[in-house]
Amino acid sequence: MQSDLAIDLGSSNTRIFVENKGIQVDEPSVITVNVDEETVIAVGKEAYQMLGRTPDRKIAAYPITGGVISDFAMVEAMLKTFLKRVTRSSIGMPKAVICVPKGITEVEKAALVNLISSSGIRKVCIIEEPVAAAMGAGTDISSPHGSLIVNIGGGTTQIAVISLGGISVSRSARNAGNSMDEDIIKYIKKTYNMLIGRRTAENAKIQAGSVISGSVPGTYPIKGKCLVTGLPIKVDIDAEELVAPLRKTADLIISQIQDILVETPPELLADIYTDGLTLTGGTANLTGIADLIHEQTGLKVNTAAQPESCVIKGCGEAIKYIDSKPSKKGGINPIIERY
Repeated sequence: MQSDLAIDLGSSNTRIFVENKGIQVDEPSVITVNVDEETVIAVGKEAYQMLGRTPDRKIAAYPITGGVISDFAMVEAMLKTFLKRVTRSSIGMPKAVICVPKGITEVEKAALVNLISSSGIRKVCIIEEPVAAAMGAGTDISSPHGSLIVNIGGGTTQIAVISLGGISVSRSARNAGNSMDEDIIKYIKKTYNMLIGRRTAENAKIQAGSVISGSVPGTYPIKGKCLVTGLPIKVDIDAEELVAPLRKTADLIISQIQDILVETPPELLADIYTDGLTLTGGTANLTGIADLIHEQTGLKVNTAAQPESCVIKGCGEAIKYIDSKPSKKGGINPIIERY
């Protein structure tokens, strides 16, 4: 019998959790295809190494942008490849919990369910990303207590106040890790007349990036293409230079958090004031982001352990709800819908 699955199709990474085994797939959401032959060349880590390096008629791309699928054929091919690694055979197809961004439209949701089903899943259940992130961070979502979750991923930032297993108020914005990478690319282009790719920008953010001045010392080498001569060029930038471009997205995220606090009912706000907020998502690892949020909101910031894995862990915990029925006694079931 096939083990049930939890799937997080993220803009930056795809993760698959297998029941009783844990996270079995954690790879970049990248696929490389041959356009002429319509065949898959590589997916995940191997395809990521090909970004910006493919010849004509071959494409390496992220088919999920801002939490929304931009190329369904590519995502289906990528997911089928990943699923082959964790399923034993096509007999007894598994059931799966899928997380979706808060605010996804019914049309987008139906399209995602159809895609997942066509990839070999016989039953699909959906859970909203902020709820999954809270569960994965160890938050008791069933209590009548307000919890503020800020999940900063690659494509989207999900902010939600959760109580009694549901979302009281929330925001979903496409200001997240990928937009920080784009701002680094723009800064390097404007300042040094140099063109760099997304991989280079992402590596600079991870290794030398910060949103607080003075927190990362030294210089960082960046290689790219000179826009004046067209030749390869290398510059050593001061890590301090990355603060300004990274702060653009960080400030937008903090503004969204402040808006959520204004909209939160007083009793739940009192709980948040006491407990602080929980920070999850891969961008939670960015140097200074927790301190900046604390400085601007006055709230205690609790960064989850392994924040990049909270959503998929929460999805994994929700597997137990796939076959359960809503309790007549008012029990909490975080799965939103079944298909």
